[in-house]
Amino acid sequence: MKRDSSAITWRRSTYSNGQGNCIEIADGLASTIPVRDSKDPNGPALAFTTEAWRAFVSGVQAGDFPVVG
Repeated sequence: MKRDSSAITWRRSTYSNGQGNCIEIADGLASTIPVRDSKDPNGPALAFTTEAWRAFVSGVQAGDFPVVG
């Protein structure tokens, strides 16, 4: 994602365990959900369409992905 992310407000899930193994997302951008690694806030961010992000979250909630770790 090639965008100045300093103007974006990032948030972590309320399910975050505080161990630093989190992602952060930003809301409020039209049709785009930026996602970044919370351990590297100045690193790159991935940008997903809102439809792709909804599909991913639905898959996680449905247990479609194996738990790693």
